[in-house]
Amino acid sequence: MKYFYTGILCIILIVCGSFTTDLSYMDNLFGITDAPQKVQKFYPNPATQFINFEFDKTVDKSYTLEIYNFIGRKMSSTVVTEIKMTVYFNDAYYKGLYIFQLRDRSGRIIESGKFQVIR
Repeated sequence: MKYFYTGILCIILIVCGSFTTDLSYMDNLFGITDAPQKVQKFYPNPATQFINFEFDKTVDKSYTLEIYNFIGRKMSSTVVTEIKMTVYFNDAYYKGLYIFQLRDRSGRIIESGKFQVIR
């Protein structure tokens, strides 16, 4: 049974890995030029009680930062009002992998990534 859960976790990590924006080596391989990243930094990773996000100065104030747990449940949704934001974790944030998505007004994903919470 332990190997079953390990296999499921590996599948989830592979699927969630497709959400990352750090594929510059593939872009260089195929000659794709990307727009500048809107999320400049997110730290600490792994996080314990909070995570900081730093955005590019050109980020639109109508963008929304959404955080999902590894099974797809939305944990928070915050309108980006500042260049630097801090998201504090409540008791619903358990140890594990989380996905963040920066979305525009129409709901289109502008950028996404993943971080880990350890408690």
